[in-house]
Amino acid sequence: MKAAPTTHTRPRVVIVGGGFGGVNVSRVLGNSDVDVTIIDRTNHHLFQPLLYQVATGILPEGLIAPALRRVVQKQKNTKVVLGEVTNLDLDARTVSAHAPDGARITLAYDILVVAAGATHAYFGHDDWEEFAPGMKTLEDARHLRNHILGAFEMAELATDPAERQACLSFVVVGAGPTGVEVVGQITELAHRVLPSDYREIDTREARIVLVEAGPAVLGPFDKRLQQYTARILARMGVEVRCGTAATAIDRYGITVRHDGGDERIEARTKVWAAGVQASPLAKILASASGAEIDRAWRIMVEPDCTLCGHPEVFAIGDMVSLNGLPGIGQPALQEGKYVGKVIRARLDGDANVVPFKYFDKGSMATIGRTHAVARSGGMSFTGITAYLMWAFIHVLYLIGWGNRFGTLYSWGRSLWFTKNRAHRTITLEQAIDEVGSRSSPEGNATSVQATARHASKAP
Repeated sequence: MKAAPTTHTRPRVVIVGGGFGGVNVSRVLGNSDVDVTIIDRTNHHLFQPLLYQVATGILPEGLIAPALRRVVQKQKNTKVVLGEVTNLDLDARTVSAHAPDGARITLAYDILVVAAGATHAYFGHDDWEEFAPGMKTLEDARHLRNHILGAFEMAELATDPAERQACLSFVVVGAGPTGVEVVGQITELAHRVLPSDYREIDTREARIVLVEAGPAVLGPFDKRLQQYTARILARMGVEVRCGTAATAIDRYGITVRHDGGDERIEARTKVWAAGVQASPLAKILASASGAEIDRAWRIMVEPDCTLCGHPEVFAIGDMVSLNGLPGIGQPALQEGKYVGKVIRARLDGDANVVPFKYFDKGSMATIGRTHAVARSGGMSFTGITAYLMWAFIHVLYLIGWGNRFGTLYSWGRSLWFTKNRAHRTITLEQAIDEVGSRSSPEGNATSVQATARHASKAP
């Protein structure tokens, strides 16, 4: 068993999760007389809003996922532990986790902050995850990039027209900001980036479908922005299907239901952007504390982000239910700063705590290379103005000037000055895996695999 050293007497703050919430707690406490430990199952801080750009070859993953140790390197009272948390003992005030080598880690705390984030929600159809991956981690983005780029490669090799069309069909389920951004970039790939790269197929013939169970795209946005988004997507060639719900997803396609009945879409690439639920740690924390959770597993917290009956335990971010706040980055970021200040005030003997108050800075989503929508300060923006607002805000919240300049350079190269995406690397083995797992038995999977195996023997 591995245990944290106990040679100090300063208050110990353990933060579970190195995302927006956890990192901002640690930053506020950076110069305080406490010992801070951040424990996370990955070694990086992930800027999730730009994950879809990794999945579509615009950005390298390092620009949006700096090493967590580098993020806190100037905070001399902060250390990072790589481990997956498995249990929270609120009575003993310990956090239990598994190290990469399987050994058990035990961290004792005086103050605990749980900021474990959220994961995908398939609304009772967890088996769909294998065939329609979501996008919450770098692994998800890599997997999706393999799916998208592998589909074009397999379409190039396919000899059966039906199989070729299935490889060139992409369905994104969920028309929130993530779904709109993903479908927009797949369209950019098919219509702008890839047409001159292939000889046997015209990538502009790709069928790209956006499925939304609700009545409109971008449900939380105002009607004018919804209509603008739908109009631009249609102009780009996206089939927007509102009032349409997924009823079945398998390796070879998706079945959707709308007013006209059920419809089968043969598509080898499906992307899930329809819902999220809190990290499983929310259930563990609720069980340990007796707190309630909602249908999305989010744990109920007090106005100061503590658990009822446990003032030493804070929960923040996507995994909590507080004042109806959305599960996006801004609430987590603001809650992290707030909790850091509350902890610092406690250490200074100040017991007067003002409840957390969220400042809504607005909502934004990109549609394509020159199109976006934004709502801020009670005003709505579209087109290039919204796009520049979106770009400024996202670059501002990246960590490190190197990552900010690198992102601006990559955007300029990939989106404006060249018709290319520099980060489109997949291997032959990954392409074969795509065919083996996704080609229809009635299609020409055997011939494609044979072609790929033959190609692998070539010098």
